[in-house]
Amino acid sequence: MAQVNWKVDASHSKLGFSVVHMMVSETEGKFKVYEGTASSKTEMDFTDAAINFSADVNSINTEDEKRDGHLKSADFFDAEKFPKITFKSTSMKPNAKLGKTAYILTGDLTMHGVTKKVTFTAIGASKVVKDPYGNLKNGFKVIGSINRKDFGLGWNAALESGGVAVSEEVKVDLNIELNKEK
Repeated sequence: MAQVNWKVDASHSKLGFSVVHMMVSETEGKFKVYEGTASSKTEMDFTDAAINFSADVNSINTEDEKRDGHLKSADFFDAEKFPKITFKSTSMKPNAKLGKTAYILTGDLTMHGVTKKVTFTAIGASKVVKDPYGNLKNGFKVIGSINRKDFGLGWNAALESGGVAVSEEVKVDLNIELNKEK
């Protein structure tokens, strides 16, 4: 059986993240420039699918230019030295507890020159749809978290009241729309 190849529709997807700021609120951000592909068994079965992503660190956007500049600096991503974040799946297994289109997605995440194995939950669409132009589409919501210090993104500031300015945990929240390649 031939593999089904997909390409991320970046105009209808989002690579988002959030951190706790000052111990009181969440600050959200996203990467605006990215690309990705998937290769699945069928249009609906993504068991053992091959997933590949890359994001341009310089496209980070938290709706605050000064903060974005700090995130691109050597204190965090060091975008000049490490301009890309990449993910390559090593496993995508069904997660029956969450439903028939849910998966445990494991892979190698490379950021700031460090590669670590990470695991996310991926919840797929319940069906493939055809857009008005005849393109077949599928999609996923991908959630999870990583520890930014594991990747060498260690900057922080202690607060007088206790705690730190930026949480070590980064919540990952992706909405991915896939176009079937013809």
